[in-house]
Amino acid sequence: MKKFMKCLLLPLAMLMIFSSCQKGYRYESVSNDPSNTRIYTLDNGLKVYMSVYKDEPRIQTYVAVKVGSKNDPSETTGLAHYFEHMMFKGTPNIGTMDWEQEKVLIDKIENLFEIYRIETDADKRTGIYKEIDSISYEASKLAIPNEYDKLMKFIGSTGTNAATSNDFTIYIENIPSNQLDNWAMIQAERFSHPVLRLFHTELETVYEEKNMSLTSDMRKVSEELYKSLYPNHPYGQQTTLGEVDHLKNPSMKNIREFFDKYYVPNNMAVIMSGDFDPDEAIAIIDKHFGQLKRKDVPKLHFEPEKPIEQPIVKEVIGLEAEVLNIGFRFAGASSQEAMMADLLSRMLANGKTGLIDLNVNLKQRALSAGAYCSQQADYSTLILSGRNRSGQSLEEVKDILLEQVDLLKQGEFPDWMLEATINNLKLFEMKRLESNFGRAWMMSSSFINDISWKDAVEYNDKLSKITKDDLVKFANEHLTNNYVVVYKRLGTPDVDIVKKPAITPIHINRNEESKYLTEFKTRTVQDIEPVFVDYDKDIEKMEVNGLEVLYKENVENATFTLYYYFPFGSNHDKMIDIAADFLPFIGTSKLSAEEVAQEFYKLACTFNVFASDEETYVYISGLSENQEKAAQLLESLLTDCQPNEEALLKYIDKILKERENSKLRQQTIFSGLVDYATYGPKSPFTNIVSNKELKALKGNVLTDKIKELFGYKHKVLYYGTYSAEDLKQMLAKVHAVPENFKAAPEKSPFTELETGKNRVLFSHYEANQSYLQMISKSVDYDFNLLPNARMYNAYFGGGMNTIVFQELREKRGLAYTARSFFATPSNPDGPFMNNSFIATQNDKVIEAFSAFNELFDEMPMSEISFNLAKDAIISGIRNQRITKMNLIMNYINAQKMGYKKDIRQTYFETIPNMTLEDVKQFNEKYIKGKPKTYVILGNEKIVDFKQVEKQFGPVTKLTREQIFTY
Repeated sequence: MKKFMKCLLLPLAMLMIFSSCQKGYRYESVSNDPSNTRIYTLDNGLKVYMSVYKDEPRIQTYVAVKVGSKNDPSETTGLAHYFEHMMFKGTPNIGTMDWEQEKVLIDKIENLFEIYRIETDADKRTGIYKEIDSISYEASKLAIPNEYDKLMKFIGSTGTNAATSNDFTIYIENIPSNQLDNWAMIQAERFSHPVLRLFHTELETVYEEKNMSLTSDMRKVSEELYKSLYPNHPYGQQTTLGEVDHLKNPSMKNIREFFDKYYVPNNMAVIMSGDFDPDEAIAIIDKHFGQLKRKDVPKLHFEPEKPIEQPIVKEVIGLEAEVLNIGFRFAGASSQEAMMADLLSRMLANGKTGLIDLNVNLKQRALSAGAYCSQQADYSTLILSGRNRSGQSLEEVKDILLEQVDLLKQGEFPDWMLEATINNLKLFEMKRLESNFGRAWMMSSSFINDISWKDAVEYNDKLSKITKDDLVKFANEHLTNNYVVVYKRLGTPDVDIVKKPAITPIHINRNEESKYLTEFKTRTVQDIEPVFVDYDKDIEKMEVNGLEVLYKENVENATFTLYYYFPFGSNHDKMIDIAADFLPFIGTSKLSAEEVAQEFYKLACTFNVFASDEETYVYISGLSENQEKAAQLLESLLTDCQPNEEALLKYIDKILKERENSKLRQQTIFSGLVDYATYGPKSPFTNIVSNKELKALKGNVLTDKIKELFGYKHKVLYYGTYSAEDLKQMLAKVHAVPENFKAAPEKSPFTELETGKNRVLFSHYEANQSYLQMISKSVDYDFNLLPNARMYNAYFGGGMNTIVFQELREKRGLAYTARSFFATPSNPDGPFMNNSFIATQNDKVIEAFSAFNELFDEMPMSEISFNLAKDAIISGIRNQRITKMNLIMNYINAQKMGYKKDIRQTYFETIPNMTLEDVKQFNEKYIKGKPKTYVILGNEKIVDFKQVEKQFGPVTKLTREQIFTY
């Protein structure tokens, strides 16, 4: 995990201690800290990090616990992660109709699991699990699934989530600023008394998550790398998702003991960034979290790793493209050694001018390559990664990567690189400080990795004091033969799938609520009034050289962003993509490609040209002081780019290899299969330059394509520190346009297929899970349907408290991921589409499709869920603010869709008047009983095609060649 630190803008940071005016709360802060972070410590040891940033009336909150998979008991690995899931199941007060009765049943389930996990006789285990299943069903009659999520929806929280890693578990909510007291009250309840309810169905979900991971080749590479780097430490000997055998034999008792041991206030932090008063906020946090009881936390003891004296070579096999990772071991994140390793990684690869960037990627000596430093609490790891070109071995790629390490050790990099790297880090941190998410993660990283906030604030200043000699010396001392290399070869792996035992779908008390929730709903707060975008007032519009310029001033920091926006993309000209991606490999008549990259890096600016299906963007961003130089440099590159036939041949070979690799990648195959189901053989997915056309390409074709770009009518989008007049002058000076613009290229027609009858499209993939999608073309775009579609999605399939999530994940345990959307087209020429997705075991395909159809045709009705979904939409609109460059992008989208005003205003005015009956009528008119195309990417050896055809329509099997028409 990268450590995100703040840049030092002034020479020296000092730690200061203050007392706030309310109740004498003392806090620490650091001078010259642009985030103005306060750090409180409550009497029970709880750390509270606060940063005020009033970009919108919301607060990004984290509750971080310094415990992760490294703390799992060795006999029940995966426990920290599984408990993270269980933290959403409620408490004795939240999520239950009768706790006293429910507790009796949960205790019985816990005792049965203890017997089950040590029983070895298969028949006896089956009998015990049947009993667990039976009691679990009875317990479900008393449980109220997702009530925690209902509470979060009620207060207007978004982004409800959690994450578990080696060193930490973190719980995430983004709340309206007027709901801090309510949020804190719920979280204190949650972290005081979690209940392990609905345990065995959630276990099914964890099984699915594990099965997904077993298909991931990159996870295999990472696990093998860490296993060899850390033979004595849990980083290498335990995985976050756990061992298959351990997941099959869970212990509720161990989970409870784990909570009691580690989820204590002196091992936790509340982290907040957003719109609030710190003096008021700390009193609220203390009122609720101050009740948690302090306990001693056991220290993790591990045998220090011995030095690696010779390269360790490992191999794994998998279905996806070949890749290799090289890993070097360093000390933990808070050490000087980790900081030096971080700087080493940036000298090797920074995306622009690192040794790997210039000598490997720019020269196309490998298919792709990179380096990064993963800093964790106990150890850090410098990782080099690479993929091989056609005809190239992984061993050759390894040698090329180690050549760059040798160049680093010899000091073969320019002297200006260190200073430029610090400037780019400053830019990166300024951008991170523009979001509450970024600020919150910076504070979390400091807490998780035991890095003092003073050290965090001074991080870039300390980096700036490291000399080239220091870095070269360090590299020679620490980058020797002390590495592990893992080769990922092509092959069919022997995967130990987590087989799910048969379970009874649990009872869903959708129309019930606990006494806690009923009483909670009586709590009132002052509403926050919405702020809608006024397209006439909030964006300044002007004209320069016949181009519309959309302008918004940046008054927050010294950065800028400039786009040239073209209303056509690869659906209009399939060569645009190829040309845009080739641009970094060529230079101008005055500068080589390497010199162009170096000049942008020196300026702490970045550029990109990218095309979507329907739009093309030319983009530059960076430090304001260099914006004119960056704009001029970009202009010269786009108008004076020079053909390079040698680079083109390598580029074509690279594309051909990447295309072959795509045929091995599960998600890419599925995307192509879905596009085939939606459009037929000719689709946006297949609308690419063919292999034959690629091989015939000449360099001037691509450079001409770039040079002619500014000959088309486009818009200028600007968010930065220039005044409107200064921007006009700069554009007049650097941005040349013709007197007459060329007509935009015509769009290739892609029409969604009618779904007049049921059919099934299948393609084989040798994996544990099938990817499934259901597609139904609906009516043409109609502005008046947008509020109904928004309401339907919020109720039916778009989140954790929706019908789909409750029925397919909570009730049946069919999937880790399941969703359904009545999707709005990307432009007003298209139709609405009903799309539903689930990833599940290969033998659950029929059950998953049938469950979806049951929900479509007999949609469960819940007034409670409907009202929560409706209130969540309105609350979200009240508390959302569209600012900065997002204002301009919102306007661009409104123009494309024909909106006369902010679409949120339409939702705000119409959705409050909707009823559950409206949602039912919408479902019956546009969803219920409609024919569908069923898409399956799965293992043909396991899928029962006779039953699939019988229930869902005739099956057409597609080959890779039919999906990928290169």
